[in-house]
Amino acid sequence: QAIEKSIKAVLVHYKIEFRLVHDIDYLISLLPKTTPMPPNTRELVTMTIYAVMLRYPGDYEDITKEEYEWSIKAAKEVYHWAENIIKH
Repeated sequence: QAIEKSIKAVLVHYKIEFRLVHDIDYLISLLPKTTPMPPNTRELVTMTIYAVMLRYPGDYEDITKEEYEWSIKAAKEVYHWAENIIKH
């Protein structure tokens, strides 16, 4: 969710309207071409499933320790990316 919200914050900063979705690929596609892309953009797209799956109760596979650690690292990097854009 931190990745999704960080990208949405950048879109709001640029006054870009977007559908209310959890689709990280869609949100990234709306970023201005002159804006640096978030770190690990290709890998971030795979996080969309977690943005939806883990938000609601139900059956889903456990994530591995490596997936957990990577997602925390990615969330921090995207948060700092958004923070740098918004501050300038």
